[in-house]
Amino acid sequence: MTYEADDSLERIDREWVWKMLSSEVYWHRWRTRAQVEAQLDGAWRVVGVYDSTSGEQVGFARAVSDGVNDAYLADVVVDPVRRGHGLGRLLVQTMIDDGPGAEFRWMLFTGDAHGLYEKFGFAVPGPSAMVRPGARPVRG
Repeated sequence: MTYEADDSLERIDREWVWKMLSSEVYWHRWRTRAQVEAQLDGAWRVVGVYDSTSGEQVGFARAVSDGVNDAYLADVVVDPVRRGHGLGRLLVQTMIDDGPGAEFRWMLFTGDAHGLYEKFGFAVPGPSAMVRPGARPVRG
């Protein structure tokens, strides 16, 4: 199978994204459909990965940014049946290295896939980084 990445918000299958984020991921499953929709609409950039033959969406990532220097990578997810084929790498590469934020400082929070993100330069933050945790419990 061959896959393609696309950063068009109009092409995103919102039903597929909702299904993945509400049932297949370990993070932020408390979000409502309306909140996920608002995150899609307010995203600085989204990237979808699609099966080149069927056009079916099989991956998704979202970013929030000031559009100048800083960006936050969120909701990187690949359909469980398609994992292990480099789609996570395609998502992250398209979002970070192949897009308008290639020179930005990127941040993310994750409980897994550290090896994937390290390939793109992510590392444990240095002494200048601080985080104020939110009030909601976070897994991962």
